[in-house]
Amino acid sequence: MTDAEWVVVRPLLPVPGWMRGRGGQPEVYCQRAILDAVRYLVDNGIKWRAMLADFPPWDRVYAFFRRWRDHVLVREFHDRLRGRVRQESGRDAEPTAGVIDSQSVKADAVVGADSRGFDGGKLINGRKRHVVVDTLGLLLGVMVTAADIGDRAAAKVLFERVTDAHHRLELVWADGGYTGSLVEHCLAALALVLAIVKRSDDMRGFVVLPKRWIVESLFAHLMRSRRLVRDFERSTSSAEAMIYWSMTMIMTRRLARSRSARA
Repeated sequence: MTDAEWVVVRPLLPVPGWMRGRGGQPEVYCQRAILDAVRYLVDNGIKWRAMLADFPPWDRVYAFFRRWRDHVLVREFHDRLRGRVRQESGRDAEPTAGVIDSQSVKADAVVGADSRGFDGGKLINGRKRHVVVDTLGLLLGVMVTAADIGDRAAAKVLFERVTDAHHRLELVWADGGYTGSLVEHCLAALALVLAIVKRSDDMRGFVVLPKRWIVESLFAHLMRSRRLVRDFERSTSSAEAMIYWSMTMIMTRRLARSRSARA
């Protein structure tokens, strides 16, 4: 991180338990150095054991990553950044509309058979990332499953998670893969309007469809992180955490540029 990015990040970091009187010990290594190490791993796609000597030892960095993953701290940090980005853009911190879609990616050999599958539509053997984003393309929720899990089945679970965290969410746009009983389920169980944006039958070639392109921009950002080009994580929880880490990097840079522009 640059100094400008650290100024943005530092006040938004979760407060360690020992500073709130909940026990535990202070980090042995500088938190900024550990954050940089995790960001480097996500951005460059290295193995944990191949961590550069400029950073703290790999096992301490991995312990930090695992602790933030298991205690949902990386999502908490991500959500604070997202709220700040939305406010900087003149929006309310909590969104009222979003877009849902999925992305299938190949899985590495370390991914077990219990969390991988074959996507017959994309002809990919691996995992599928189901995401909901707001109208700025910022992540609201993600769920990683085997690639053979249907979009509608995964969306039911993901929508429950997202609506629990974002009570003001009222409208979500989706493609034709989310039609059927899911539309009625969202309205009846979650008070959520699921609007299907379909491609016209007379369209030829590539056409940008309203609202649906927003989520594609997020997938494009994810694929710039080498760790996310394939799924290298043994557990789906680690795969989801990597996506949150990638998005924190994008939003941190965005906030730092906005701060510099105002200055």
